[in-house]
Amino acid sequence: MKQVVVTAPHTFEIQEVPIPVPTAGEVLIKMKAASVCGSDYHNFLGENPQLTYPRILGHENAGIIEAVGLGVTKLKEGDHVVVDIVIACGTCPQCKSGRRNICKTVKARGSAIDGGWREYFCVPEHEVFVIPDEIPFEDAALVEPFAIGEHTTKRAAVKADDVVLVFGTGTIGAIILQACKEKKARVICADIDDRLLNRALQYGADFVINTKKEDLVGKIQKITNGNGVDVIFDAACFPGSLTMIMQPGVPTNGARIMPLGFCNIPEKVTQAMINGRELTLIGSRMSADQFEPTIKKFCEGKVNLKGMVSHYISFGNIGEVFHMIEHPPSDLRKMVILFDQEERGT
Repeated sequence: MKQVVVTAPHTFEIQEVPIPVPTAGEVLIKMKAASVCGSDYHNFLGENPQLTYPRILGHENAGIIEAVGLGVTKLKEGDHVVVDIVIACGTCPQCKSGRRNICKTVKARGSAIDGGWREYFCVPEHEVFVIPDEIPFEDAALVEPFAIGEHTTKRAAVKADDVVLVFGTGTIGAIILQACKEKKARVICADIDDRLLNRALQYGADFVINTKKEDLVGKIQKITNGNGVDVIFDAACFPGSLTMIMQPGVPTNGARIMPLGFCNIPEKVTQAMINGRELTLIGSRMSADQFEPTIKKFCEGKVNLKGMVSHYISFGNIGEVFHMIEHPPSDLRKMVILFDQEERGT
């Protein structure tokens, strides 16, 4: 089998290794599709200070079970599956309370341990979820990021009639928008890219703001009749974005604010900014117990994938993925790697 290993920032190699054999409690997955996440960009470019090399990237994985190890009872050969990003101990207080995504020893697949950019790999049975055969693998590879949308909107307690600001309308922002609209919220999307904002309108955004051309505070005040918004998702995650969305006039008193990134550059956020309006800051990491509800949504046609992926690339041409990470074309949105299919357009 072939596997793609990032050996250092900006450097990868294709290796030929034996196909692994599943041990007790594991299944062997033959990869069919993997979508490319922003964290894969950061890991390849050397922008994740926690990452150690060499590393096989990829945590948005879909495939078919090729073999099962001893003791596996819930899965069988031929099952179509997706794989959780979270590797957790299952015994710490966080795991026992249903928050395995913040397990004391949590590891993220594709970052802390090797991921799915290889033709076969073994995974513990409890980290694998069956998908119906009718869901194409290239769509199933998007279950993981859509599970993020379910997790974040649940954490932020989005409800009907909330006015929500989604700041940044890339993949995760667009997914959160869809999750908020399903909950009957009114959603304002802000970005600097008109193409992403037009896509947001197609996904149901009620208002869009191009912050390169328009004043964020002024537009929010106009849209909300001077009230501000109830919930804010920072899906832009650049240095200064948290300060920008916490400006007076953006959040209403008592608003819930969820920063989604891992930017470690200090910002000018003060206790007075939070307590003066009794704001709630809510952290979020990966997802917990959202794969099965998300798969159900895929089956029911409650997700809109149109325009989500811009490039489908065959595993044999994996170099194109790394090239576009380093030199993103103007139309790049999300890439999906296809393991046994020819490249195709959107």
